[in-house]
Amino acid sequence: MGTSLFDLDEVIIEREGMSVSDIFAAKGEDAFRQMEKEALRELVAEQDKFVISCGGGTPCFHENMPFMNEQGITVWLNPTVEVMVERLQRKREKRPLLKDLSDEELVAFVEKRLTARTPVYEQARIIIENDEVSLEVFDKYLKDA
Repeated sequence: MGTSLFDLDEVIIEREGMSVSDIFAAKGEDAFRQMEKEALRELVAEQDKFVISCGGGTPCFHENMPFMNEQGITVWLNPTVEVMVERLQRKREKRPLLKDLSDEELVAFVEKRLTARTPVYEQARIIIENDEVSLEVFDKYLKDA
């Protein structure tokens, strides 16, 4: 897309010198969510044109979704629960809230979180309901925004 891409978790990992799992274990989720808020706002202040990939919780804390909507175009990539579970299974060890869940518990966890978070996610300016997101699909939605 010809612009800088930032993964918010990676920005926090670099700043803190520890993994997200280690941050959760040592400092707790509240501290992580505060770091997330600060990193998000600093990136917005420091950058001109960019894309930020954030975790599923980011929009749900500290008024981050309204902030992101004020600053640019927000996109909710909304695949099926099955696709989300498949993706999370591959990264389970890196996800502190998921690492100890069985496959059945993971499905229930995803469904519960999605139900709770959907009202926030629906505030995104663009919603892509597609299991296979490509640059072409993403670009089409951006042109229509």
